[in-house]
Amino acid sequence: MIGQSIDHIVMADSEFALFQKMLYDITGINMTGAKKTLVTGRLAKRLRHYGLASYADYFHLLKKEENGEQQMAIDLLTTNETYFFRESKHFDFLREVILPKWKTGARRIWSAASSSGEEAYTLSMVLSAHCLVNEWAIVGTDICTEVIDKARLAQYPIERTDNIPSAYLKKYCLKGVGSQEGTFIIANELRSRVDFVHANLKSDLTRLGSFDVIFLRNVLIYFDIPTKKHVIENLCKQLKPGGFLIVGHSESLHGITNDLKAVAPAVYEKIC
Repeated sequence: MIGQSIDHIVMADSEFALFQKMLYDITGINMTGAKKTLVTGRLAKRLRHYGLASYADYFHLLKKEENGEQQMAIDLLTTNETYFFRESKHFDFLREVILPKWKTGARRIWSAASSSGEEAYTLSMVLSAHCLVNEWAIVGTDICTEVIDKARLAQYPIERTDNIPSAYLKKYCLKGVGSQEGTFIIANELRSRVDFVHANLKSDLTRLGSFDVIFLRNVLIYFDIPTKKHVIENLCKQLKPGGFLIVGHSESLHGITNDLKAVAPAVYEKIC
């Protein structure tokens, strides 16, 4: 077995069940049996790294907290698809409805499950261009440490500019030259306003402080009803009265909470 190619090690259903339960217990993500091939492929590199003979051996290794391998597995198994100005109507709502109300005070927006930072930096562009108050900040969080590192770097392939409006592109995005050709970086004036933090939405989030707006988009679809209720309860504790929670267009909070009321498609306001 040791001499067998890692690429040909088969993951037994019992082994998949171990990772399935681990991911659910830690993140709340409900991974179906259809994801077994994905899990096998993404974890194969870690078996290769350690020269292990089975996925069960790898599971026992990652349970040893001191090696940090459990976080590595979480990073590999969580989905991180995102892009600039995704579901753009939400940013229109922010610009047209929310920002005109902000006349005074410090304001904060939370990009929950921020992945590699595109949503948070999109928010920073909109606020920089349209916010009436000078004191504003954005916090991006994700359970995956790898994408948090990418978000802090704020450098992206040039093709990621496709959805960025030209006015924002010219003002806030710097085209890479020389060894950085083919990439662009977010201007420092925006990067200085955005802070990325590792966080689990199921955990106590009070350390993050309170927010005027929370974006939690295309995340709830991965949770069962009890986890959705727990996560939304957690987020509502951090949302100011009258603040807004914005979810993905394919998601709904119907039957999930009584603390929020729908005010627009996928937009909810916290009841004072």
